[in-house]
Amino acid sequence: MARSTSTRVSTPKKKSTRKPASKRTLRSASTSDHHELYELSVQCTDAECDFIERAWKQTRRPGLPSSLREDFCGTAIASCAWVRRRKGNTAIGVDLDPKVLKWGDQRHWSTLNVSERARLSVHCADVMTPGQPQVEVLVAMNFSYFLFKQRAQLLAYFKRAFANVKDGGLFLLDAYGGSASHSEQEEERHLDGFTYVWDQYHYNPVTSDVVNYIHFRFPDGTELKRAFAYHWRLWSLAEIQELLQEAGFDKVSVWWEGTDKKTTSGNGVFRPTTRGEACEGWIAYLVAEKSVVRAKKVNRSTPKKTRILAS
Repeated sequence: MARSTSTRVSTPKKKSTRKPASKRTLRSASTSDHHELYELSVQCTDAECDFIERAWKQTRRPGLPSSLREDFCGTAIASCAWVRRRKGNTAIGVDLDPKVLKWGDQRHWSTLNVSERARLSVHCADVMTPGQPQVEVLVAMNFSYFLFKQRAQLLAYFKRAFANVKDGGLFLLDAYGGSASHSEQEEERHLDGFTYVWDQYHYNPVTSDVVNYIHFRFPDGTELKRAFAYHWRLWSLAEIQELLQEAGFDKVSVWWEGTDKKTTSGNGVFRPTTRGEACEGWIAYLVAEKSVVRAKKVNRSTPKKTRILAS
């Protein structure tokens, strides 16, 4: 999961609060790991967990959620952060890629203590596969569900998500857009020891299909080219909201990022709204609510006896 650093940028940038590597360490393509660079560039698990709890409180749900499912979990770093957050928290991670799951096991899961590891369950499986227990909060972040390009496919996934959420629970997603999201361009962000490059390589206005890449460039001139590739459909917020409601969610709200008055860039604070700004680039969250199904009252009163009169 992730958050943006600005609503005024043309590509979906995200901010990490993880401590960067020492500036004395000279990175290069041959000495760098693309999964580590991705986490340093776009993931901020503390902020993500904060947002989950804030959305829960904002929708006036009692207490705090404890059970989380992370679809398209990748290295499951967010799931690990969730079980570390409180002793009662549990997390389920689901992803199809065994290689990235193995990397997450070696880098993150192995650092959990015995109690935390017992409360984490990671599955190499399709998110459409039924059978996992229901959770209070399900998340599908980093635009991962954009891989479903057909309306029927995305609706089927949202219906599966609805089934995986407990009554009274939430489904949280993110989305990106803006006028520049339709442009074929590269945008660089310089970090500590490397440069993150978001490459909007191709956009088809007829189908809304996009091909995006992430590259990493280094001071010595080397590059991890196309370290990550994404073949997506660029879904609009209106389309996503309609499909979530069609899947069964009772209320869907869009959380828009506020603006820093001094810098005119995003301030990292998201609030529910029905009106956004027509800027070049934005990232927003969607919070879909599943209502509590109340059981029908059974009339347990004793039926009146019918009095039979003799003729």
